[in-house]
Amino acid sequence: MITAIVLIDCATDSIPEVAENIANLPGVSEVYSVAGNVDLIAMVRVRQYEEIAEVIAGGISKVAGVIDTDTHIAFRAYSQHDLEEAFSIGLPDTD
Repeated sequence: MITAIVLIDCATDSIPEVAENIANLPGVSEVYSVAGNVDLIAMVRVRQYEEIAEVIAGGISKVAGVIDTDTHIAFRAYSQHDLEEAFSIGLPDTD
């Protein structure tokens, strides 16, 4: 699975509508409304690199209200969930 993180600038008066439209695109797994230099962050997950162009250039960039995108390709994922599984020996949590 290939993951791309897409930073999206959009028209500020239509952030919720733009987010919903992007979230409904094939290949987009999540869309977050965020504070900071961008308005939205979309997580794109596809099986082949060629699909990234289809989802971002052919989909996200064409959604009405999207002004600009900046795409970052993930090389490896690190998360607390992954670390817990890696070090688990199969004993139930005592929490």
